[in-house]
Amino acid sequence: MEKRIFAAALAAIMLSWSVGLVSAQSSGTAEEARAMLDNAVVALKANEATALAALRSAPAASATIRQGYQTNIWGMPTYYLLKSGYLDKHGIAIEEFAVPSGNLTMQQMVARQVDLGTYAGQSFIIGNAKGGLVAVALIEHVGKTARVTARKDLNITKVDELRGRRIANQTGSSVGNVFVDTIMPQHGLKKGDYVEVRMDVNNMVAALAAKTVDAMVNVEPYNLIAVADGIGNDLMDFSAVDPMPVFMAATPDFVQSKPDVLIAYLKAWLDVAGDFKNAPQKVADVIYKFYADKGYNMSLDTFAKALSRVEVNPGFPRDLQPYMQQQAEILLADKKIKAIPDWKTALRPDFMERARAGS
Repeated sequence: MEKRIFAAALAAIMLSWSVGLVSAQSSGTAEEARAMLDNAVVALKANEATALAALRSAPAASATIRQGYQTNIWGMPTYYLLKSGYLDKHGIAIEEFAVPSGNLTMQQMVARQVDLGTYAGQSFIIGNAKGGLVAVALIEHVGKTARVTARKDLNITKVDELRGRRIANQTGSSVGNVFVDTIMPQHGLKKGDYVEVRMDVNNMVAALAAKTVDAMVNVEPYNLIAVADGIGNDLMDFSAVDPMPVFMAATPDFVQSKPDVLIAYLKAWLDVAGDFKNAPQKVADVIYKFYADKGYNMSLDTFAKALSRVEVNPGFPRDLQPYMQQQAEILLADKKIKAIPDWKTALRPDFMERARAGS
């Protein structure tokens, strides 16, 4: 495409010079005009590499992306991206769609209400099955943030002690699926051995405090808030069972129609990666303000501990397929999908590679 742009520019300039040549011929200066035209063409060709490099480094044309993100700690790298100014730097405007958990963003994308959003592998696989969604980057690993937390007054210390208990779970979310399909069977519990209470993650701490549930399957910062407030007792995190990679996914329509915008967008993510690595306090201040503005009573120490459990490193490792295959087989066995995804079309590391090459 860049070559075509350069060729068009060259053709336009040559046309302009040709008009000048005709005019010059009529005034008796044809040889001078031809010489000037030849020199211009030589100069333009000699500087083609420089011109193309300038095209590559220029900001993308202004474009608007409908960005979905969850308001738990998993969505906070995306929230930071939105507030960082890096999208403006790359010529991108954003329309925000905030929801309690990533599976809701996935559903919005299947309905084509949102262009891009983050969620863990299990929700992505379901989204690919339902709406052909495409993973364009791996943003973070969050296995340490997903936890099972019981009411402190019940003195429960092990997951297998949850038999017969009422457990708040965001049914259909990645965390919810891993809890039901993997963690509980590992502790000798199957569906029916406990009561699953469907609930958004941001309502669970209040339910725990009101004693309407006995435990919750939740993500940060809600687990740490419950523990810090003396309401909850931390039983386990998911990291030993599932590292829980969180993907940035896109609709196939967006990938097909706006590949250049997508690459510019991923360049902004690479800028964000630099801040998480080199300016962590700057990142923490922005994210802490989000929760403070929402009315959460959370100390800086509690927040810092919650954020430390998120491993942010935007990129796209090429060794993800075995993990995704394993998760897809679990979902297939549980009849949550009808077939294993075609990984060649579902996982697209090439966009991030092009963004990294051009950054």
